[in-house]
Amino acid sequence: MTLSALLAVALTVSLGRWQLSRAAQKEALQSRIDAGAALPKLTGQSLAAQTDLQSQMHRGVLLRGRWLPQRTVLLDNRQMNSKQGFYVVTPMQLDGSAAVVLVQRGWVPRNFLDRRSVPKFETPTQSVEIEGRIAGPPSKLYEFDAHESGLIRQNLDLERFASESGLPLLGVSVQQLGAASESLLREWPPVGSGVEKHYGYAFQWFALSALIAILYVWFQIVRRFVLPRRV
Repeated sequence: MTLSALLAVALTVSLGRWQLSRAAQKEALQSRIDAGAALPKLTGQSLAAQTDLQSQMHRGVLLRGRWLPQRTVLLDNRQMNSKQGFYVVTPMQLDGSAAVVLVQRGWVPRNFLDRRSVPKFETPTQSVEIEGRIAGPPSKLYEFDAHESGLIRQNLDLERFASESGLPLLGVSVQQLGAASESLLREWPPVGSGVEKHYGYAFQWFALSALIAILYVWFQIVRRFVLPRRV
């Protein structure tokens, strides 16, 4: 019984500490996002000239270029405002540079009656200017097929897509910001969200650990040794 109680306390305490570490990671990430957002925005030419793009993560950009709609990809099973749909991802040929950057343009709802139906959204053919922030590749979900192709996909690997398309893609993507336009919604979920949830889980694990310890002391020590002596 003592060994079981010790193991249970150790397990619940370690789980609580793990939740605290996850909260700390998200807070640190949010700090980096805030620091990047405070820097001056990069233009397309300055973005293409960066030698260490990872150090510029979360920094704001103001890009001008042309969409390459023939290379658009729809990422399936993506949520926005608790609704299922697609993330629309399109490469942009930057003006004044040979570089191409993958842009997460926004979200469109899906047709639940026809899973393979392509939703309608606009892609301007002329040069456009967009505002956004530097991000990593689109987040990945469970991958059923490691070598996906076609318009609708579950995930998009940046290096593999560059090889597939033959485009000189930069090693990061850009998440477009701003109000809804071109039938695309851009209410992206905060990257560092969920910190309160981790603190809540940590409290639950620590509370369970304390409960196990209290119950052990009561039943194994107080009731067995202290109360009989008083009687």
